This record gives sequence, C-alpha cells and structure tokens, in this order.
Amino acid sequence: MIAIIGLLVGVALGLFLKPDVPIGMEPYLPIAVVAALDAVFGALRAFLDGLFDDKVFVVSFVSNVFIAALIVFLGDKLGVGAQLSTGVIVVLGIRIFANVAAIRRHVFHA
Repeated sequence: MIAIIGLLVGVALGLFLKPDVPIGMEPYLPIAVVAALDAVFGALRAFLDGLFDDKVFVVSFVSNVFIAALIVFLGDKLGVGAQLSTGVIVVLGIRIFANVAAIRRHVFHA
C-alpha cells in the first residue's frame, strides 16, 4: 500500500511541479522509467503470488534503473547508444508484458 501511495504522490508532484530534466540526462530518463515499471509490475506479480518482499522490491527497483542507465551510458560511450537503448527497452518490455500476463491470469483466472 505504501508503494502505491508513494507512486501516486510522485506522479502528482511531477504533474504539479513539472521538473526539468537536464539535457545530459534526457537519454536515460525513458530507460529509467521502463526499468522502474518492470520492477513495479514484478512486485505486483510477486504480491499476488504471495511472495512479495519489500527489501527485494527496493533492491530490484534501484538495480534495474541503475543497470539500465549504465548499459545506455556505456552504449553512448561506445557510439552504439541507440542500439543498446532499443535492446534494453525490448528486454524490459518483454518482462513487463510477461508480468502483466501473469497478473491478468491471477486476477481473472484466465
């Protein structure tokens, strides 16, 4: 419940304050958002399966965002940032859809 409240407060603050993203960080923001969504949907799936652990969620959330940003950073330094960004989005997108499918099966028993 705390995570949902935190998410809602964060979204409300973002909409109200409209923070600016520094130019140097712009390539990393979409990747960080997708990595964070992967952690959130994984946590929801774990909660519905009765396996949720808040420490695992926090570590998963932070490490997903950090590793995804690190991969994009390394890709930028190697000159293949767009390709690695696409790869990260594809992999995390597959994980998100797999988690959403498991959540759907659990909620609707279908």
